[in-house]
Amino acid sequence: MLTIMADFIPKKSLGQHWLHDTATLDAIVEGAGVRAGDAILEIGPGLGTLTKRLLARGAHVTAVEFDQTLADQLSKNVLEDGPIDSKEASNRGDLTVVQSDILRFDLTTLPAGFKVVANIPYYLTSNLIRVLCESSNPFSAAAILIQKEVAERVVAQPGQMSMLSVSAQYYCQASLGVKVPAALFTPPPKVDSQVLVLHRRTEPLFKGVDTKQFFRLVKAGFSQKRKTLLNSLSAGLGLSKGQTRTMLAVAGVAENTRAQALSLNDWYTLYTVVYQSA
Repeated sequence: MLTIMADFIPKKSLGQHWLHDTATLDAIVEGAGVRAGDAILEIGPGLGTLTKRLLARGAHVTAVEFDQTLADQLSKNVLEDGPIDSKEASNRGDLTVVQSDILRFDLTTLPAGFKVVANIPYYLTSNLIRVLCESSNPFSAAAILIQKEVAERVVAQPGQMSMLSVSAQYYCQASLGVKVPAALFTPPPKVDSQVLVLHRRTEPLFKGVDTKQFFRLVKAGFSQKRKTLLNSLSAGLGLSKGQTRTMLAVAGVAENTRAQALSLNDWYTLYTVVYQSA
């Protein structure tokens, strides 16, 4: 695989960084709980170092690669060095390569309960998590290698919450996997990375919620991060200060609280008050 790396120059514009550490690659595969027969969506397979280990597990891999050159070469790359071991030779999975922007890829074409495995460019993270979580064909588990600070934001607790953490935790149980030093990439990025593990909730976190309205409320709350909920919700929802003050009081939320301090349960309580009062 090192020979293959030498043949392809990473494109800075696409945030390409080749990961070549086998222990980390195996940890990503384990994070998603990949087993023989699983349908896997691999995002940004690059040179195929991770793809090879997914195939060794006997998975059915759909690899979505934006870079046309890499997409064209992927099948050849994963076969370059032969099977990882004798078990792979007899239990090898299969590979479908799709040249596409993952944000435009039709997730409904994948089997129900598919898993996501990816080493993705940092700039793509927030949009990708949103698209995956909001899909009408939800994944069952995901292991995504992303910027360490962003992974920490996703699993943040009340006091440090953000739109990203509320969105991800609304749909999924989120936890942190292994940390990956920048030195393990070629070329090394400027920051360290970490595996983010997501398990889709099998039942909705809250029953009877209009998700569109719920996130309209949350977005309003985070629309002016440095302002209190009294100000941000009033402006974001088009309500008077008096109306907003009353709803916050009924929900048991102090009017000088900021959005990052609320838990998902707090947002649900506020949601019931706002839309029962509307």
